[in-house]
Amino acid sequence: MAAPIADENPKHSPHYGKVFLTFARNSLVRDMTFRMNFFLQCISSVGWTLMNVGFYLIIFQYTNTIGEGSGWDRDKFFVFLATTWFINSLVQAFFMPNAEEFSELIRTGGLDFALLKPIDTQFLISFRRIDWSALSNFAAGLVILVAALYSLATREVDPMVPTLLSAVLYVVFIGCGVAIMYSLMISLSATSIWLGRNQTLYNFWFYITNFSRYPMEIYNRGWGTPLYGFFTFVIPVLLVVNVPARLLAKPIQPRTDWESMLVVWAVVATVLSVVLSRWVFKKALLSYRSASS
Repeated sequence: MAAPIADENPKHSPHYGKVFLTFARNSLVRDMTFRMNFFLQCISSVGWTLMNVGFYLIIFQYTNTIGEGSGWDRDKFFVFLATTWFINSLVQAFFMPNAEEFSELIRTGGLDFALLKPIDTQFLISFRRIDWSALSNFAAGLVILVAALYSLATREVDPMVPTLLSAVLYVVFIGCGVAIMYSLMISLSATSIWLGRNQTLYNFWFYITNFSRYPMEIYNRGWGTPLYGFFTFVIPVLLVVNVPARLLAKPIQPRTDWESMLVVWAVVATVLSVVLSRWVFKKALLSYRSASS
């Protein structure tokens, strides 16, 4: 028997904002129940961030830019690095805990109860638990960003102060990056319905998202060119960090037509990713068989 579809009658639709705030509050209460564990997780996350910062500070002792002719000097690259922490922390806080538990819901029959709730199943599966400790990396990224922008604005050679428009677009495209990462994650999670367990696919998610942590220019040469094309136009993870970071740090001046096309493609890729992930999730639910059947 196919999986039941949740009631989506507008007269009975829940207030999704209130539901999300309830999830957030309950998750915070649960985290604060074990405060020492919460603080240790925060310290661990910030420690990992500091080790990465130290690593790149060492790298920049031997080179002026990441990628020849890319424009990503030390200060601009730290804007890129801060953007990475923003996006990763949001994904890890709001989506990762739920994606990891999806296959367990299928195995134990918990998905049966989710399908019977008068709320969109994908929303319920995606947001029911929040890992607040993961947002410590967001705070660390904010410190890195402020320090990098201050250094850019006050340096003697080629100082740079972001415009209001670039700051607004930066926030918008961080949202686009989070949406692309979420779409990839929920699509991989949905395959649990067909595969039962998909730990290998979760590992695959970590492997491919590693490509998003570096400027895309370093791939566009030699053997990296196929990777550049694949992760820009097929699985667009290279857009996730590169587009917002480029808009704010402006590694190449003046702007090129290629950068404008990249921004447009980022918007299109975000819409396509969300729509495709929604289709995959619904298609997977139609194949679901109740744990009691």
